Amino acid sequence: MAHDHTVKSFDVELRRLVQEIAQMGGLAEEQLAQAIDALARRDSEAASKVIESDRRIDTMEHEAGNLAVRILALRQPMATDLREVVAAIKISSDIERIGDYAKNIAKRALQLNQLGPLRPVSSIPRMGRLAQQIVKDVLDAYVEKDAALAVAAWRRDEEIDDLYTSLFRELLTYMMEDPRNIGPSTHLLFIAKNIERIGDHATNIAETVHFLALGRTIDETRPKGDTTNVALDG
Repeated sequence: MAHDHTVKSFDVELRRLVQEIAQMGGLAEEQLAQAIDALARRDSEAASKVIESDRRIDTMEHEAGNLAVRILALRQPMATDLREVVAAIKISSDIERIGDYAKNIAKRALQLNQLGPLRPVSSIPRMGRLAQQIVKDVLDAYVEKDAALAVAAWRRDEEIDDLYTSLFRELLTYMMEDPRNIGPSTHLLFIAKNIERIGDHATNIAETVHFLALGRTIDETRPKGDTTNVALDG
């Protein structure tokens, strides 16, 4: 009976851990959507709210980490259960980074609002929506332990990279056409790079989910469409 109670308690804690990661992911997904919307509408108030709400994600990552460590220390899980706990730790770290990049987008949106509007750059909202969808799909895959959904989302990251490459070239053209475009174009480049990095973290989650569900890595080369090789973060 004591063993049954221990197993039941472990299952409860494991379910709680998965729920916390899912809630954290939902918040990061929402932050990304709000950051892109604030950018598109040049809404400084909405951008400021995104920046402020990032603290909640950081707090949730800390709490999830504490729970995972507690499970590892007290339950000493093996095999599939151990994979579940390790996956939760890795995924919470990727979600926290996604939240950071959403915050960075909001910060850049605030700075852009101090400058004159640049001609519409449709690629950024498209990149943002695509990143949102990929993040949503990998989080759904995590909750459902759906390896096929994880792989499908993983493959779509290449679309984000391709959009980033074309946008990079477009913005360089704007900067060469008129020096007044350099300031806003630079902010947009950083925003695009942040979205591209969100895509990378979503593919990390997809790989973790695949390993969690099947016990093996994705048997394909990681998709990478970005050929600009430019280090832009922040």
